[in-house]
Amino acid sequence: MSVMKKARRIAVQAIFALPRPVLRRFVGPPVVIDGKTLDLETQVLLKLQQLEGPPAETQPIERARRQVVASSQLLAGKLPIGAVTDRTIDGPGGPIGLRFYTPRDTTASTPALVYAHGGSFMHGDLDSHDGICRMLAEDAHVRVIAIHYRRAPEHPFPAAVDDVWAAWTWVNENAIGLGLDPSRIAVGGDSAGANLAAGVAQRAVRDGAVAPAFQLLFYPVVQFGQPTKSRETFGEGFYLSTTLMNLSDAKYLAGYEDVSDPRVSPLSGDPTGVAPAYVVTAGFDPLLDEGEAYADLMREAGVDVEYRCEEGLIHAFVNMAGALSSARAAVTRAGAALQRGLS
Repeated sequence: MSVMKKARRIAVQAIFALPRPVLRRFVGPPVVIDGKTLDLETQVLLKLQQLEGPPAETQPIERARRQVVASSQLLAGKLPIGAVTDRTIDGPGGPIGLRFYTPRDTTASTPALVYAHGGSFMHGDLDSHDGICRMLAEDAHVRVIAIHYRRAPEHPFPAAVDDVWAAWTWVNENAIGLGLDPSRIAVGGDSAGANLAAGVAQRAVRDGAVAPAFQLLFYPVVQFGQPTKSRETFGEGFYLSTTLMNLSDAKYLAGYEDVSDPRVSPLSGDPTGVAPAYVVTAGFDPLLDEGEAYADLMREAGVDVEYRCEEGLIHAFVNMAGALSSARAAVTRAGAALQRGLS
């Protein structure tokens, strides 16, 4: 780690170690919307981000990607873990990068989570989501296999969909050799990655393929082209902006007009028969309403769903769990749900 990165991390840790009354004076009065109060540490983080400069959506794509990774590495932490190894597999459009996370004290065949990172279908990668994968592996005591799928704008829809399905298929075909229990492999992701994970669960049913044993969906984007109250209420000032969502939609779909295609919008699909799920949303997230709607849709289709809204948090909180105690607690709850789902 560079001296500059170490200095920034120490500064962030020092800020969040300040007494809560000091933090409150720094950010001003609580933010209360629809009866929900924004978490104090999250409010501090949002103010600090305002001081940092232009957001990722205003940057050239490669600079934006570096900015997202740097921010995540600053806030997500780097939990000690048994082993982390990288490899590539053949995919429909070239090599697909996979990263394997093995928790400590693992000797026998274990359950697993195949995880697709978020990042608006454009920005995330294996490094930006290293922190959350470490936490889930250790908290749930499962092996986590993270997928680096092709991203827009270079590779618009359906490249990401095809890569995640190819990775899911490969992991299941090679489960025993990888030290995985073939009957206990979950699929999961956050935001754009949760969209792709939900798509895997639906496609497995449609195609009669090997289905996930469980779904772990963090604040999923599950519909395109439909306004919601939460998108309007939280589209400015709470990290995920309307500008970024519109840019993501345009770059990812790149002219593909059938937004009711369930590969694009899982909320338009039929979730009958999909795996049990833990769906978690954030109270100050533009994607709040559609995440809750998807949990309801699955439940109405007879799927066993546990839904939780982390009311004080914002979009992308899994990438902040190394700095924000409330985000870490939310990830811990999700890890416990994953462990229950695969037990």
